[in-house]
Amino acid sequence: MKKFYRIFAYIKPYWVYALLNVLFNLLTIVFSLFSFALLVPFLNLLFGTEALVTTRPAWGLSTDALLGNMNYLISTIIAEKGQVQALVFICVVIIIAFFFRNMARYFSMYFMANVRIGAVKDIRDAIYRKILILPLSFYDKHKKGDIMARITTDVQEVEYSIMNYLEMIIRDPITILAFFIFMLSMSPKLTLFVIIILPLTGLVIGQIGRSLRKASKNGQNQLAGMLSTIEESISGLRIIKAFNAIDYSDKKFKQQNSTYTRLMVSIYRRRDLSSPLSEFLSSLVIVVVLWFGGQLVLADSSSIKAADFITYIIVFSQIIPPAKTFAQGFYSIQKGIASAERIFEILDAEEVIVERPDAKPITDFKDSIEYRDVTFRYEKEDVIKGVNITIEKGKVIALVGESGGGKSTLVDLLPRFYDVVDGGIFIDGIDIRDYKIDSLRGLMGMVTQESILFNDSVFNNIAFGNAAATMESVIEAAKVANAHEFISLLEDGYLTTIGDRGSKLSGGQRQRLSIARAVLRNPPILILDEATSSLDTESERLVQDALAKVMSSRTSVVIAHRLSTIQHADEIVVIVKGQVVERGKHDVLIAKGGVYSRLHDLQSFN
Repeated sequence: MKKFYRIFAYIKPYWVYALLNVLFNLLTIVFSLFSFALLVPFLNLLFGTEALVTTRPAWGLSTDALLGNMNYLISTIIAEKGQVQALVFICVVIIIAFFFRNMARYFSMYFMANVRIGAVKDIRDAIYRKILILPLSFYDKHKKGDIMARITTDVQEVEYSIMNYLEMIIRDPITILAFFIFMLSMSPKLTLFVIIILPLTGLVIGQIGRSLRKASKNGQNQLAGMLSTIEESISGLRIIKAFNAIDYSDKKFKQQNSTYTRLMVSIYRRRDLSSPLSEFLSSLVIVVVLWFGGQLVLADSSSIKAADFITYIIVFSQIIPPAKTFAQGFYSIQKGIASAERIFEILDAEEVIVERPDAKPITDFKDSIEYRDVTFRYEKEDVIKGVNITIEKGKVIALVGESGGGKSTLVDLLPRFYDVVDGGIFIDGIDIRDYKIDSLRGLMGMVTQESILFNDSVFNNIAFGNAAATMESVIEAAKVANAHEFISLLEDGYLTTIGDRGSKLSGGQRQRLSIARAVLRNPPILILDEATSSLDTESERLVQDALAKVMSSRTSVVIAHRLSTIQHADEIVVIVKGQVVERGKHDVLIAKGGVYSRLHDLQSFN
């Protein structure tokens, strides 16, 4: 139940609304009990079993005091105006009581809506924030579809299964307790009997609820697997079609869907059992109470009178709906807790990239970047091994080598997408782990091999993360990136929506937008991760021209696949299996006849 209590923590900001809900629920109970209390004098009047009360009883909070005063009032009306007028009076009072009861009920739900929806909103906010903060290594181990399932279907399940029953958790126990107190004041012996037999039904319901929780978590995991398959299929649709794998993919999904369907049928059957089961058990309890209470009336009318017993049974029957709702809610909450567990697995995930409490800001890059004996590993295997590189301000450093050698990982360590295992990276002589993460990344602009664009306007993609950007500054950045010309030809210019991941643009156009975004940020350090490797010759020429403008006044770290693009770099560093094997200028490395020369000859031959 710890997860259930953690969900409750999200309700704290809305405690005022929760208190108002409790207040109006209490008023609902008061008006309900008042309505039922009127049944005793009504039945006595109808059956003529009670003598008129001529002396006003003392006021009090007990049932006897309440019924005594009602009998006195009705007796006065009968004496003055007759029995018919007394009957009209009772009916009018009951109508008024039920009107205020339902008004209070409405306001209790009115204020609970703020609590329920607000708490779910905060849970979504917390998960999305956590997703943004978690390191990239977390996403190396988890499927995107599974993460999407947790922030969508799991949160929705919590909203439906737990938040919808929040009021029940507060209202129904209070209702049952208040009704029991009322019943206890009417007949202690009969109420004691009820208290003994009711927990037996609770044990049966609880046993089924525990099995439902485990099955529900398995169901959510199966759904997450299906969402992952759908996400991968949409992303890889071109490959699926090209390799005639439609039937294979369809069969795989159908198998997952069938497994999920069978599991959900089992879950719903167990959950749906709660209503008929609780209703049957409740009916059984009522019959037993009728038998036991009827014996009390027949054996000793002084123990409980017939009119009181009828009222008692009616009040007791009113406990059944909240008890039934509570039983259904218990089942539903077990299902919701299974989803809550999956949500908290995200929220409790370790934030490997942690900012130190005494971290200081950095606003300018003055001298150099140093990799000192840097080692990094995924799982147990070292990917970077004892690398030492110095990058002086204003220089262009190129990293080359075979694919999988660790070039991108080495660059990802600089903005702390990952943290080094041994050694350290220093900017102006200070370990980057001593800087505030936001200010460290604020020094850098990045253009990657895959253009990361969003389904938004051209303007918003270039101005991404820059709330102060103006149209003039965005246009200027686009001109530097050789993007202004093709943007101007778009249907709505800079306000044109470019589609999912920029699907409405060509590869070269997408890359130039990425460069414009980096230019607008105006960073002192520029990171280019194979920014032209996937472009055609004409697009590469335009992008290279744009990059040349951008790099002219900045410190640049370039990962290059095409060696022809980095021949004029101030230093070329050759990385093989996570280690620096060669370094120097282009001509020196060619003359050396080593790894770089071999790579250059292979590309020249091709």
